[in-house]
Amino acid sequence: MSNPNQKNSLKILIATVLILGTVAYLAVTGVRDNKSYYVTISELQGMGNKAYTRHLRVAGNVAPGSIHRTGTNATFELLEQGKALRVVYTGSEPPPDTFKDDSQALAVGTYGKDGVFRATQLQAKCASKYAPAANQKPVTTATALPVAR
Repeated sequence: MSNPNQKNSLKILIATVLILGTVAYLAVTGVRDNKSYYVTISELQGMGNKAYTRHLRVAGNVAPGSIHRTGTNATFELLEQGKALRVVYTGSEPPPDTFKDDSQALAVGTYGKDGVFRATQLQAKCASKYAPAANQKPVTTATALPVAR
């Protein structure tokens, strides 16, 4: 006859293996489904058919005058090293406040065969926010801190 403690230990071991296997499966498939590749506009336009099947991240500067907003959505053009990319953003939240002409933007989404990038996420930072004014020197540690004598 088998010991009842051995049966309980076996049941616990089987349950633990099943739980760990399920968690590992969910982690692997979740990472694979949410993985996005960072590419430049030039790389994107040269990827061929691979570009249409991947979740991608593309960065560039917002072309001046190209932003057209409609509610939480926006269409605009990204520029990078002389290349342009038309972007249609359809998100649940409006574009960030820093999303303006000449700002740096990162669009996350998919590339269509029509040459339009369809973004579901959008991040932007103001290009001039931390730059010194035209008539001002950049602040450095040497100029910012007085030396006590």
